[in-house]
Amino acid sequence: MKKLVIIVVFCFVNLFCLAQDNVDDALAYQYYQQGQYQQAVVLLEKLFNKTKSDTHFELYFNTLLKLKKYDDAEKLVKKLIRQDSKNLEYGIALARIYQDKGQTEAANKLYMQVINNLPADEFKIREIANHFYGFQAYDLAISAFLQGRKILNDDKPFTYELLSIYRYKKDKNMLVQEYLNALPGMPQLLPQAESVLSTVFEDNDDYQILQSALLKRIQKEPQTEIYAKLLIWQYLQQQEYDMALRQLIAQDKRIKDDGSILFNTTGTFLDNKAYPVAIKAYEYLLTKGKENLYYLPSKVEMINAKYQQVIASQIDKKAITELAAEYQAIIDEYGKNQQTLFALKKLANLQAYYLNDHKKAEAALENILTIPGIPAAEIGQIKLELGDVYILTQQPWEAFLIYEQVAKQFENQDVGNEARYRSARLSFYQGNFTYAKSQADILKASTSQLIANDALNLSLLITDNLQSTLDSNALKMYADAEMLQFSNRPSKALAKLDSIAIAFPGNSLVDDILMAKSRIYIKTNNISNAVITLKTLTEQQATSIWADDALFTLADLYETNLKDIEQAKKLYQKLINDHPGSMYTNEARKRFRKLRGDNIGT
Repeated sequence: MKKLVIIVVFCFVNLFCLAQDNVDDALAYQYYQQGQYQQAVVLLEKLFNKTKSDTHFELYFNTLLKLKKYDDAEKLVKKLIRQDSKNLEYGIALARIYQDKGQTEAANKLYMQVINNLPADEFKIREIANHFYGFQAYDLAISAFLQGRKILNDDKPFTYELLSIYRYKKDKNMLVQEYLNALPGMPQLLPQAESVLSTVFEDNDDYQILQSALLKRIQKEPQTEIYAKLLIWQYLQQQEYDMALRQLIAQDKRIKDDGSILFNTTGTFLDNKAYPVAIKAYEYLLTKGKENLYYLPSKVEMINAKYQQVIASQIDKKAITELAAEYQAIIDEYGKNQQTLFALKKLANLQAYYLNDHKKAEAALENILTIPGIPAAEIGQIKLELGDVYILTQQPWEAFLIYEQVAKQFENQDVGNEARYRSARLSFYQGNFTYAKSQADILKASTSQLIANDALNLSLLITDNLQSTLDSNALKMYADAEMLQFSNRPSKALAKLDSIAIAFPGNSLVDDILMAKSRIYIKTNNISNAVITLKTLTEQQATSIWADDALFTLADLYETNLKDIEQAKKLYQKLINDHPGSMYTNEARKRFRKLRGDNIGT
């Protein structure tokens, strides 16, 4: 019985001591976190003397440094080194004391002794390097990792750690070299490399670092395909699309690809409006022959690229006629069906707006509606296009009826709301301003922000310019000009817009006319006049309903067409500050942050 009592008492004493240690541990850590180092050092000394743990040593040692008790720290560390001379962390601790005391030469000597005496143990090397990293000695951590590779006689370990440090330090040269060293053995790193480099690189000079390094590697190791892939990405980032295409074609031939890589990448050319380069890419794919998987898709996309090129710039009528013939050839070869719907629609568009053959366009769209199996939403969209052509063929009543038909069939859907807006727009063209405004007012609550914004602008345009007989007459001329622009007769539309001020001096449409002219200039690729017009609007009509539209459009021109990033940033910033409620504000903020080099989404 006596023995049992002794055992029980012993257990309670142990539990009490353990509980006391836990309390001291928590309190010491709390003091340390709160910067109460005088209170923390007493408890940490007691805990370290008792446990001899690495955790308590680190906290105790750091507390002594915080209190500048260098003699106590040095005495402690030297004692530990005598007890365990192989523990490299104690050598680092002693060097830190010398460093904090300003004895830089002695500190560096000790640091290098630690690095030169690293064991041939990957885990231990990582532990020492992380120790350096812990007190922000990043260069020493790098040296430890690189020395570790020498000791292990292996360049593969520590890749992720070195990439992380180089990225943090923004050491672009070493970041590039480390990726180029790693990629042949770890090709799965390519997406990460592209993402990281795009966020770290700030200008063309940075991309030149990558390009120079890649070209040297490719010259030495032409068989390493991953370098060619990264070089193609670099050219795409720099918008050097011709060079990118050249590399893509060389790669396609070298690896005897089926064309999939080139076909998929060509979408990037189209997204960036590099239509001539995209067309060259599709032409190359067509040389692979009709039996190739990408032959027909390439043929289709090449014609579509030509179409985008036509509507984006002033191409002569001969080019448009040739393009129309290519669409017709596809229809003749494959018939009129769901698969050739894209060609039928594009051909009708060319006939209506570029070849001035409205009757053919009307007949083509009416014929499309008889093709079986076309989805209902697609039918609705085709009917809207047919309604637009009816306007061109002087059949406004037919246009109105088909718009209303689509609006009822697709009530409260985007295509239905679009039909109702086009009906309101037609009424505006005809000078029926009261009905046009009533329809626009209904659409201001549309779920589609674009339709709602267009409807709001139309409503305000009418409201603001019906205050007097002079303004009402000017608005009728403005509506005529809009109709001319809708019919793709830009020169006549511009002449009509310019004549409004002559016929009705002092009218209230100055800002609306400027915005309309800028749209025409952009559509006809007259960027210089578009910029002048938009600048006039933003500077002289700052309170206009078009002010935010004009700022965003002008910023986009500077960014996309003129490549003047600084001016684009200023305009996006002005839009964000002056028009926080604009539908363009969120997009302007994204673009501004991207141009500024913010690390978005990471």
